[in-house]
Amino acid sequence: MPTAVSAAASQAWPAFALVTGLLLVGVVAERDGLFAAAGGRLSRLPLGSRALLVASLGLVAVVTAVLNLDTSVFFLTPVLLHLARHRGIDEAPFLYGTVFMSNAASLFLPGSNLTNLIVLHQEHVAGATFLARMWPAAVASVVTTTLILIVVFWRTLGVPAAQGREPARARFGLGAAAVAVSTVLVLVLAAPALPVLIVGALAVVLARTTRARLFATVDPRVLGGLLVLAVAVGSLGRWWHGPEHFVNSFDRWQTAAAGALAAVGLNNLPASMLLSANTPAHARALLIGLNLGPNLAVTGSLSAVLWLRVARSHGARPSARTYTLLGLVLVPVSIAASLAALAL
Repeated sequence: MPTAVSAAASQAWPAFALVTGLLLVGVVAERDGLFAAAGGRLSRLPLGSRALLVASLGLVAVVTAVLNLDTSVFFLTPVLLHLARHRGIDEAPFLYGTVFMSNAASLFLPGSNLTNLIVLHQEHVAGATFLARMWPAAVASVVTTTLILIVVFWRTLGVPAAQGREPARARFGLGAAAVAVSTVLVLVLAAPALPVLIVGALAVVLARTTRARLFATVDPRVLGGLLVLAVAVGSLGRWWHGPEHFVNSFDRWQTAAAGALAAVGLNNLPASMLLSANTPAHARALLIGLNLGPNLAVTGSLSAVLWLRVARSHGARPSARTYTLLGLVLVPVSIAASLAALAL
């Protein structure tokens, strides 16, 4: 059992270290006004409501790919809510679009989602190699999610948008530099976890980030608890091989479906540790299910829980029922498109 625990810990800690570093970078980027400035620029674009939603979802996809989906939902949910309110558009497409696109775009780079590093932990490839292998599935997921949201909210988005406000100004200094350096490290290095963590830690120290601002995003109690949970479930998976053997008997499509259901039932983090204790037979199909499956229910990922908390703190009224009803359409289509694109 000690061997199982140490093996599970070695699988889990790089993912947590990398994501912690990216979250720290996100805190400094938000302090410098990068996210608010991006939202302000979108607000000023001479676009109709539907085109504005597409542009907003593009921003979410980029931030998710570069800085992790938890960073995206935490900082961009209020930005897109304010964007919709200032333009006089129904906020629902922007509210739900933020969390759905954060999950959908989390297949691009290793740090985009904790599950990426956990499921593919034995490959040890640089982010550029990961991107080269996963971009067809990631693009398919992003495109299908965007199209479905546009169709579902077509009538709601038919209301003309008002003129946007003046864009907020960003300070292109420490935050932008930290984003650039961490992105290069993820793309170039096969093991970027510690270097990115160091960049994030240096950024928050040099920016003199307050403890309150820091802990609002990067709460060590939450991350520490999740790490302990991940190691415990990973140890169980190495001791009890039943779930892993069961999933490894599936084909690619069945594996993706199993990953999606496991994410909803267990949350995608423990599910990824349980089902990938050893190399899965269809690792990328499993990853697609684990990353896109959480769009079925708010219990599926940490990002959805963060989204609920942040949205409510900014006066929105997200509905778990609406989330699931939208997910019942989004998830099967996005998973099917991603698997088909990956096979091309």
